[in-house]
Amino acid sequence: MRIGVISDTHGMLRPEALAALADVDHILHAGDVGNPEILDRLRELAPVTAIRGNVDIHGDCALLPATEMVELAGCFVYLVHSLDWIDILPRVAGVKLVVSGHSHKPDIALRDEVLFLNPGSAGPRRFKLPVTIAIVSIEQGLPQARIVELATP
Repeated sequence: MRIGVISDTHGMLRPEALAALADVDHILHAGDVGNPEILDRLRELAPVTAIRGNVDIHGDCALLPATEMVELAGCFVYLVHSLDWIDILPRVAGVKLVVSGHSHKPDIALRDEVLFLNPGSAGPRRFKLPVTIAIVSIEQGLPQARIVELATP
């Protein structure tokens, strides 16, 4: 199973992000959506699981859950916008992948047998950080992730 992971769109869905997510089986949005139409566009590509971020305080985006747990291809995935907001012990809960956003800095790290993934920001460029998403492959219940830098003008 291939999962597209996107975060911090802040109301901007780049065509490059849509192209990078075109062949995934599921999409995870780790918050700071900014505009619910973004989720509608992503749903045209694949089923979407989304959470709210700290800027999602008005309208339909404010109604998104703060955290979410989803099972994909035998792998439990926990979404939280900021790692400071984790309200579970991932390994104890059987989670194999924690997806976060917020910092706009792409990162992949293995901690206590749990893969932590921040896909970075796919929205407006912040400082000199790259514009990125991530692709996760799940085989035999185990996730592997890679960061994809989007070619942007």
